[in-house]
Amino acid sequence: MHRITLLGRPGCHLCDDAREVIARVAGELGVPWEEIDIDTSPELLEKYGEMIPVTLVDGVQHDFWRVSEDRLRAALSS
Repeated sequence: MHRITLLGRPGCHLCDDAREVIARVAGELGVPWEEIDIDTSPELLEKYGEMIPVTLVDGVQHDFWRVSEDRLRAALSS
């Protein structure tokens, strides 16, 4: 079973866009997902601070800034 993680922060309009795509795709495919505020983790903030939103699939970086719905669906179908 795949798992999606969205790394973002409150007030980020790109994070809002990513959240919509992820929620739609995850809901349609029955894939669990979570969102983590990078400001709560110094390690995540240091690693991804300028790249948010970052999408991880099974803990591996998949996209940043924009989420491609087609690419996300393809990753979750493999």
